[in-house]
Amino acid sequence: MEPIRSRAWYQTPGGQPRGYIRPHRLRELWFHTGTACNLSCPFCLEGSGPGDDRLEILKLADIEPFLAEARELGVEQLSFTGGEPFLAKDLIRILQAAGDIAPCLVLTNGTDALHARADQLEALRATRHPVSFRVSIDYPQREAHDAGRGEGNFDKALEGLKLLHERGFHLSIARQMKPDEDRAAVEAQFAALLRARGLPADLRLVAFPDFLPPGSSAEVPAVTTDCMTRYQTEESRRDFMCAFSKMVVKQHGRMRVYACTLVDDDPEYDLGATLREAMEQQVSMKHHRCFSCFRYGASCSEI
Repeated sequence: MEPIRSRAWYQTPGGQPRGYIRPHRLRELWFHTGTACNLSCPFCLEGSGPGDDRLEILKLADIEPFLAEARELGVEQLSFTGGEPFLAKDLIRILQAAGDIAPCLVLTNGTDALHARADQLEALRATRHPVSFRVSIDYPQREAHDAGRGEGNFDKALEGLKLLHERGFHLSIARQMKPDEDRAAVEAQFAALLRARGLPADLRLVAFPDFLPPGSSAEVPAVTTDCMTRYQTEESRRDFMCAFSKMVVKQHGRMRVYACTLVDDDPEYDLGATLREAMEQQVSMKHHRCFSCFRYGASCSEI
């Protein structure tokens, strides 16, 4: 049964019908490993930090039912975000189990928590499907990156990228996007940085706008039903993350399925306890981060 939601789920402040996405097929399943992180970045969209437990750390037993359901539904990709996933003690066992079902992607800041478990990575080379990593390097300049993540973490992240590369894992980079940036120039700066560090210059760059910390209220234009039909097509609507992916979180000891990776700070986006239940529900474009998806085509996915 669909939960009771506020009027804002269905209508904009101006009384127009709210835009929405109708899920079509679950291609990617995300797991939030918990909001605990070894870093405390002021811009973090999850509000993560040392000891944070807004979302609790996952254990293998927590996700086994969802892995079984994902296998039945033919999920193509299993992805893991945080917090910092390497703080989850069960992470390697989780990835071994997930890698038996589908290719895996792990988001990491590439610093101390990863380095401390580098010797355990070899176990992931034997999974049936490959495990890939996306390392956060906000800017190609040390000063800009460390201003948000703390002194020394630019070099640690690049060292983490190097140790993963040397072990043969496929890699990508998460970076921050500025509204007025010269995208080609930024990408050229990243390529030069990677070459200088002995890394492939053509690593995929996944750019994100400022999503603001959890619970923020941003002044953005409302996305109406008219917006979603006037400026989007049936095909383009299928490219929105909430059309083909969902995220599993652990909160207050319960496992829940949320609409996507960007809305776990709003309980109205809790779509139920199973993947099938979640896929039956339309997703409102109510959250301010939904506008970023509408305007920029923002997506955490690499499929």
